[in-house]
Amino acid sequence: MLSSMTMTITVLIVIFVLLFDFINGFHDTATAVATTITTRALKPTTAIIICAIFNFIGAFAGTGVAKTVGESIVSHNKIQQWVILGVLISAIIWNIITWYFGIPSSSSHALIGALIGAGMAYNNSINVVNWNNLFHEVIIWIFIAPVIGFTVGYLLMKLLNYILKPFKLKIVNKIFLKLQIIAGALMSFNHGSNDAQKSMGLITMALLSGGLITTFEVPTWVIGSCALAMALGTACGGKKIIKTMGSGMAKLTPVNGFAAQTGGAAVIFLATLFHAPVSTTHIISTTVMGVGASKRFKSVKWGVAKNIVWAWVITIPITAALSALIIYIMKLFI
Repeated sequence: MLSSMTMTITVLIVIFVLLFDFINGFHDTATAVATTITTRALKPTTAIIICAIFNFIGAFAGTGVAKTVGESIVSHNKIQQWVILGVLISAIIWNIITWYFGIPSSSSHALIGALIGAGMAYNNSINVVNWNNLFHEVIIWIFIAPVIGFTVGYLLMKLLNYILKPFKLKIVNKIFLKLQIIAGALMSFNHGSNDAQKSMGLITMALLSGGLITTFEVPTWVIGSCALAMALGTACGGKKIIKTMGSGMAKLTPVNGFAAQTGGAAVIFLATLFHAPVSTTHIISTTVMGVGASKRFKSVKWGVAKNIVWAWVITIPITAALSALIIYIMKLFI
């Protein structure tokens, strides 16, 4: 028989996870719709609605990434349920800070950093973290995903420029304004397929830790809840980050937007196949940079890009430290 305390903590975790998913939705809306809005392929409201729908659908694409987050880095049997609350609070705080300042940081890495810090603080040991899994499933992808994104954006744009050279610019713009809608939907689907799974992983981790389930299988109601929370968050949008992503790094035309979104979607799909919880923000940012650099390297606003990269570098250490501090404070009262 489960105690009332266990049930209360479980409910709180589900609420906080869905809140994180909601914030993740409006924080990361820019990853899918920024270029579509900037090139005027769609009005902001229409673009965000399409993004929300395909984010929701994408969340049902699989659960491999959920297992990586919920079991492969810090095992559920190494921490108590209340520790997961500290993880969520830390990640939410960092998401709100970066959203407020318009910095397209990674919600994924905020969550992973917080999980690492909480696990070590609760156990007073670094050995609680499965460093081998962390390296192969997270750290490597932090470095290779942006490189792949930049390369794909650069090469795809070069290829499109070659193919479209004989055609008039007016015709090209007209066609790619329409194709951008498809590319945006594809990007949104892949964003949902990777990002929503991270929240599913935490809820499933909490259910295991509390003894409500016995194996790491993501329940259907968890998938549906996380999908809905992210879709609702996406519908609220994130105008500050959309501005940074859409025009802050490079001036984009419809064909540029199509190349960035299509390239970003392909890289995220590849990472999801490997069950890697990547940052969709990092990937679309670097595909935008790659597309911009295909014209000439000076066309990319490298000063803005540098600030974004710094946000990537510090996210995991800061959220790990913040999470550890919160866990130590919580220990005083629990």
